[in-house]
Amino acid sequence: MDDQELGFKAGDVIEVMDATNREWWWGRVADGEGWMRGDEPSNKEAGDGGAEDGGAEAQSSRDQMRTNVINEILSTERDYIKHLRDVCEGYIRQCHKRADMFSEEQLRTIFGNIQDIYRCQKAFVTALERKFNRERPHLSELGACFLEHQANFQIYSEYCNNYPNACVELSRLSKLSKYLYFFEACRLLQKMIDISLDGFLLTPVQKICKYPLQLAELLKYTHPQHRDFKDVEAALHAMKNVARLINERKRRLENIDKIAQWQSSIEDWEGEDLLVRSSELIYSGELTRVTQPQAKSQQRMFFLFDHQLIYCKKDLLRRDVLYYKGRVDMDGLEVLDLEDRKHRDLPVSIRNAFLLQCGTTGESHLLCARKPEQKQRWLKAFAREKEQVRLDQETGFFITELQRKQAMLNASRRQAAWKPKAFGRPYYLTRQKHPGLPASLPQQQVLVLAEPKRTPSAFWHSISRLAPFRK
Repeated sequence: MDDQELGFKAGDVIEVMDATNREWWWGRVADGEGWMRGDEPSNKEAGDGGAEDGGAEAQSSRDQMRTNVINEILSTERDYIKHLRDVCEGYIRQCHKRADMFSEEQLRTIFGNIQDIYRCQKAFVTALERKFNRERPHLSELGACFLEHQANFQIYSEYCNNYPNACVELSRLSKLSKYLYFFEACRLLQKMIDISLDGFLLTPVQKICKYPLQLAELLKYTHPQHRDFKDVEAALHAMKNVARLINERKRRLENIDKIAQWQSSIEDWEGEDLLVRSSELIYSGELTRVTQPQAKSQQRMFFLFDHQLIYCKKDLLRRDVLYYKGRVDMDGLEVLDLEDRKHRDLPVSIRNAFLLQCGTTGESHLLCARKPEQKQRWLKAFAREKEQVRLDQETGFFITELQRKQAMLNASRRQAAWKPKAFGRPYYLTRQKHPGLPASLPQQQVLVLAEPKRTPSAFWHSISRLAPFRK
């Protein structure tokens, strides 16, 4: 049985809901609803033609199911257009009339780019209607419509990323009765169903995720010889990519808060913020930086982001504390895999090394890993960085100035909440004052309280781990 075919047994009472099609009726029994065979064709022949009739019936069933899927796609699109129109005319238009209640920035936060989505969806529905075969719906060719408009669907990425901000702003406004009454009046005037505004705004997020499901169902009932088969197959692949791209952008934007927080934890940071050019941490690890021509080596922690490589120095006592030491612009750099041998410009041999070289400026950075497998992981990470930058350029991904500033502001607030900034040197080296003791306590008890609890010092343990003290 097909998924939407109605199953029943002898003695069941079937309620026929739709009998407009002669051969397939929509019926309902106690267990559910589905399609079932209606009146038998009057010209059905028995005997030798039974196998042919069986094949014809199977094809007729497939055609009917394809018709049902196409009708569902068109029906849901028409409902969706009405929904978008209600939001744009019922809410946004009324909000623009009340400049005393809403600023332009507030409206952008609440509604995002839903008006752009409305315009694109109207063009998409018009294209679907033109491709719809009203006399023989199963012959309709809808796959090409999805392929023609797949680039327009990428605007959903911005909307989906903004939706959490819209919910936060609506939650804040709903605590004020005048906004609560205003939104309810907008809904009633537009004669919309009883759902809150954030529920209406969720529909585009759900819609873009539904397209791959609908196309998969359409492909299931499209014969490989059908003229629409290849287009539907390509459209399904394209819409899956759109959904994947939207999810990836959402993940990237969620990461910018973590990147901003990481930057705020680095001591002595210099230069522009990371988020001005980068939005993804690709790889990190410890490398030896070799300066030329003195062959002086420095152990540094390196963090590879898209467009730039940051390197820091670990604190001698607190190894979790990092000090900013510099950055390398990855755009235009070439990564050269070096053999294990004596370098012509250095007096020493190098192992597990690679060179970052800029062809235009001649700037170069010689870096060495501890093990060959670590070197290979770094080389693969540099290749991923190039690919990430290329994909971002193709898809137009970028972080807005507002998003960057908000992330840095959130990070500075978190940092101020737990890390003291008033000290001129690391806070773990500052002298701690004992709290004052009440004079009413007996002298013996005061001495017991005043003496600090002695714990084994980690100083010598930390010092013994440094290279000069190793055996």
